[in-house]
Amino acid sequence: MPPQVFRLILLTVAIVGSYVIARQLLTPPSFRQYGFYRGEALAEHASHTPVFAGRKACLECHEDIQKKLFKDAHKTIGCETCHGPSSAHCADPDSAAKKPDKKNTTACLRCHEANPSRPVTQKQINVKNHYSSQKCAECHMPHQPNEVP
Repeated sequence: MPPQVFRLILLTVAIVGSYVIARQLLTPPSFRQYGFYRGEALAEHASHTPVFAGRKACLECHEDIQKKLFKDAHKTIGCETCHGPSSAHCADPDSAAKKPDKKNTTACLRCHEANPSRPVTQKQINVKNHYSSQKCAECHMPHQPNEVP
């Protein structure tokens, strides 16, 4: 066997061997406990304080918005998608510091800024051509986007 081939085989064995050893040392013991995941991650995530309240929590107090929202195109979008995490607001609705964001232009642009990867049926705008310094809610009603304020 030529020495070049022997060195190549030796190098391949060293790389594969180091990979197997590193994998054994670096893989957590609870990995693959629940499929291709680390089992201890469930306990870690469950210990975090929830920040999202959920749509039902919002609609308990805001029934008027529910009636408007369910008639239009945004009926499938959750409240916290646009207004941000609201569990603190649900826990203490009277606190002004915990009120969710009312009219956030970046929330609208997250879905409606022109992007060729989005479906053609989703209304999209080119921000530079659509408006200059206005906020979306000055011309559009977010809970009923097809109506003019």
